[in-house]
Amino acid sequence: MKMQKIVSQNLSSEDVPASISWTETSDTVSRHFFFLPDGQFSVKVGDDSRPVVHKMAESFVNKFFPSGFPYSVNDGYLRYTQFRALQHFSSAALSVLSTQSLLHAAGLRPTPAQATAVSWILKDGMQHVGKLICSNLGALMDSEPKSWRILADVLYDLGTGLEIFSPLCPQLFLQTAGLGNFAKGMAVVAARATRLPIYSSFAKEGNLSDLFAKGEAISTVFNVLGLGTGIQLVSTVCSSMQGKMVVGSLLSVIHVYSVSEEMRAAPVNTLNPQRTAMIVEDFIKTGKVSSPVDLRYKEDLLFPNRLIKDAGNVKVGRDLHKSIKPSRLNKFKEMFPNEKFLLSRGSSWTDMVLEHNATGEDALRGWLVAAYGFDMEGENGSEWVKLHEGYEKMKVVMTTLLPEIQAKGWHTDRFLDGKGMRFGF
Repeated sequence: MKMQKIVSQNLSSEDVPASISWTETSDTVSRHFFFLPDGQFSVKVGDDSRPVVHKMAESFVNKFFPSGFPYSVNDGYLRYTQFRALQHFSSAALSVLSTQSLLHAAGLRPTPAQATAVSWILKDGMQHVGKLICSNLGALMDSEPKSWRILADVLYDLGTGLEIFSPLCPQLFLQTAGLGNFAKGMAVVAARATRLPIYSSFAKEGNLSDLFAKGEAISTVFNVLGLGTGIQLVSTVCSSMQGKMVVGSLLSVIHVYSVSEEMRAAPVNTLNPQRTAMIVEDFIKTGKVSSPVDLRYKEDLLFPNRLIKDAGNVKVGRDLHKSIKPSRLNKFKEMFPNEKFLLSRGSSWTDMVLEHNATGEDALRGWLVAAYGFDMEGENGSEWVKLHEGYEKMKVVMTTLLPEIQAKGWHTDRFLDGKGMRFGF
């Protein structure tokens, strides 16, 4: 298809671009693209002789995807959305199975009024307890939103499974249902708390609200479809407990798999211990800086706190008095003047303690010192000599490394260690 492109730019009286617009014309459709002065991107369709199917496809994209898609989001958003839809579909179907089982276990006929009464009692009880407990873990969720999002769905499926199996022990109905809602309450808080960091990783043009709104639209549609499928399953293959156990287990596997693929597709660009170590490891090995997109499928979502040998085996977040002996503290302070980190080599790992106002840049500096200084197996020299050599090398490298890291899209103005253990003098 041939495409003609006409570019026009309107300037204000001060010669500052007021808007940038152009028209793209093909044999079937004419589109007018323009950037407003505030940076917002918009598209308007002019003459359109395309088939109805093509028009419906574009209407679907405009309804459920951010404006300017795919250019307005980072890589991985489409895959994230696909598995998010599958996740909500399986989750909604599971909820129907669990609700029907709860009512059966309680000896109630599955009428809407009775379902509401049971849900109200359980929700206001154990579910709120679960929410309160999980709300204290917000800092950890900031540091590892992907892992906590997966854990949220595992907890949700655990709670749902307890509800589905409740007819097997009707005498323990309140205990089973209460424990299930406790797990689901924790899942709700974890899922909601991690939603913003995940959406922020895709916002390429400051379009976070648009991303959130379109994501909720997709969730709503597939929740409705999942509810309808769940109703059909309850009245057919899931009319028996054996059917519920088989189908429920299958839906749970689909649910957890979908959310894990969602998280793997998200290019989170904030610095935490794992991503910082991976950046340093790749830089030392290849001399290149990896972007959030490069690292998204390399992150360990099950064991995010694993140590990375080529990055110095650094562990962050331990108390200062546990990491560094008081007799050695002044020596470390003298070795790293004006730095906001302290390093101490242990038998299995390197402890790094950060000051209260340390940023991602400070964490990167400390990681490089550890990687350069303590990664010299078998070389002569004491710990102090190796630290000094690593520190001097870090200062040389950091002048060019930091701008490159920032150019790749990493946010170095903060470091999310999830522990909150910092020091100050």
